Amino acid sequence: MKRRVVITGLGAITPIGNNIDSFWEGIKLGKNGIDEISLFNAENLKVKMAAEVKDFDPSNFIDKKEAKRMDRYTQFAVIAAEESIKDSNLDFNTLNRERIGVMFGSGIGGLCTIESQIRTLVAKGPNRVSPLTIPMAISNIASGTIAIKHGILGSTLSLTSACATSTHCIGEAYRSIKDGYLDIVVAGGAEASICEFGIAGFQSLTALSRSEDRNRASIPFDKERNGFVMGEGAGSLILEDLDSALKRGAKIYAEVVGYGSTCDAYHITSPCLDGDGAYRAMRDALIDADISTDKISYINAHGTSTEINDKVETLAIKKALGDNYMNAYVSSTKSMTGHLLGAAGAIEAIVSIKALQDNFVPATINYVNEDEDCDLNLVVNEGKESNVEYTMSNSLGFGGHNGTLIFKKWR
Repeated sequence: MKRRVVITGLGAITPIGNNIDSFWEGIKLGKNGIDEISLFNAENLKVKMAAEVKDFDPSNFIDKKEAKRMDRYTQFAVIAAEESIKDSNLDFNTLNRERIGVMFGSGIGGLCTIESQIRTLVAKGPNRVSPLTIPMAISNIASGTIAIKHGILGSTLSLTSACATSTHCIGEAYRSIKDGYLDIVVAGGAEASICEFGIAGFQSLTALSRSEDRNRASIPFDKERNGFVMGEGAGSLILEDLDSALKRGAKIYAEVVGYGSTCDAYHITSPCLDGDGAYRAMRDALIDADISTDKISYINAHGTSTEINDKVETLAIKKALGDNYMNAYVSSTKSMTGHLLGAAGAIEAIVSIKALQDNFVPATINYVNEDEDCDLNLVVNEGKESNVEYTMSNSLGFGGHNGTLIFKKWR
């Protein structure tokens, strides 16, 4: 018999808030986290905007010596995970640690560490490269660090599927609990790739917006969209077997009821132009949830603000929901947070869960020009109060990776 899986804890550090409460308040207010790049001198780049985490001092959360041994992305991961664990009121000393797991990923890993150590290599030679370079750079170290910090002994994995990474981490955590392999999982993702190397690489792909207007840089579904804006941060969710949550009297945010994971098998960066891969992920999640298409109240779209993605995702949503596609509100909160790459799915899952809890549908902000190719039931510029029963969160990644999660209101 399949077990039911619920969300009992949340944690986030984002461009619009450094904890869950401030992040969600920023989402509800339509706060724009995008501004001029300040983490490095972007004078030589054509891209000038990014969505950075503001007022961040890791020593406020982590011992200074410990923080120096972590890349920025791992710092984000550890901080978000700690918040979610505290929020869930988990006491690992009273639980079987072998039945607890971590599934926490990153699309790129410690790119800032890689950049800084390559500069050291070129300027000072190989003997001056830090012995911590590799453990700081590898994309699994956030997952491992969370497990070490909390003595978690169960399956500890780091999935990497580009911008679908943390959606897949949450989805695979859900399956692990549903099928009885684990009871509790710390799941999510972290990213910190706003460095000269990272921005230059995406700039060369022509994937990033070159707008110098912070209010017209990340504009999903707008006809004038011209690329995404790099963001950074982390999101962490505690997934738990319902019986376990009830037994310990945990508060429950929502139930995870559906997950779909597919591949386009089409192109290394472009989504399949007919939206088939994204459609099949949504279809499979709906089948897993065992609900009809008219039940979906809100879709947090992948909505990157690139010309192809938003058009293709529109096609996929229309195909997945059929005649009911206009019944579901749709928005992209990347208009506020930028694109957190491997962490995007986690913070957007949190948005989808909080929407259920507060009966509030967030907006795509800074939307001006309607695009006939994106003819969805878009919520634009201002969020709205509405009864929300089921939410869907989509993530589509380079390499053709697609992931969809469905959450149900908890009563």
